[in-house]
Amino acid sequence: MSLDPDLTAQLKRVLAALEPLLPRPSPAIDWATCHAANWHRGPFSGSLEPVPEIEAMHLDDLLGIEAQKQAVEVNTRQFLAGLPANNALLWGTRGTGKSSLIRALLHRYAAEGLRIIQVDKDDLVSLPAIVETLKAQPWRFLVFSDDLSFETGDPSYKVLKSALDGSVYALPENVLIYVTSNRRHLVAEFDSDNRGAMMVEGEVHHGEAGEEKISLSGRFGLWVAFHPFGQDRYVEVVRQWVTRLAERAGVASAWTADAEAEAILWSQKKGDRSGRIAWQFACDWVGREALRRGPT
Repeated sequence: MSLDPDLTAQLKRVLAALEPLLPRPSPAIDWATCHAANWHRGPFSGSLEPVPEIEAMHLDDLLGIEAQKQAVEVNTRQFLAGLPANNALLWGTRGTGKSSLIRALLHRYAAEGLRIIQVDKDDLVSLPAIVETLKAQPWRFLVFSDDLSFETGDPSYKVLKSALDGSVYALPENVLIYVTSNRRHLVAEFDSDNRGAMMVEGEVHHGEAGEEKISLSGRFGLWVAFHPFGQDRYVEVVRQWVTRLAERAGVASAWTADAEAEAILWSQKKGDRSGRIAWQFACDWVGREALRRGPT
């Protein structure tokens, strides 16, 4: 029995229109050679896409945050050893090394089985699907979301909260969640948060509206705070970076009284003292000095 030619032509047109919307099959990732991947959510499903190259950030390159490095590194080593370890929230001022620390951990511990899946905030709703693809793997995975913050009613908020709490599904033993944020509680907080509760007749617990907003951060077992440097610490970090970069560039005695004064002025113009600002100044200063002095 043959189909009507007009119906056949119509079906072909429908299939041709739908084909671009269908997810393309993704090849399986070889985690033996791939150390990191990004999760991309499509209209029907999502997929992991390998990251071919990772910035060669070393733990020793992160200056001025020794206590923070130690806390996160020890937790990660526990995880790699199959010991109890916590999901981690790295919070604080921009440019203080939160994201760089995660990349440096991968560089240091990839040979011991550490792998990273980077997930954008809007794609955290796919957490159940992501961990489902990882739980049978012999590697240890950090699901990493950078610069995380939520607004009221964000669907990703509830999914992440559920994953951390294990109330709907538990993370497999080879997966931890690490996030960075400029906000300690991951959400914007306002004086008006409890105003509605206080207006309700008979309301006893006026703080519950606020408690609900900050309940997500409390589900991270490890909190690590990153703060701006004081001027002395900032100058010391700049000095170390200038010295290192000058050695690499073959520039002798690049750290001078003029360099220190310029570094302080640089931070004042930027309105910030952080590891990122120190690095940026060191690059600028050493680069200019190398050009000024010419070939050595």
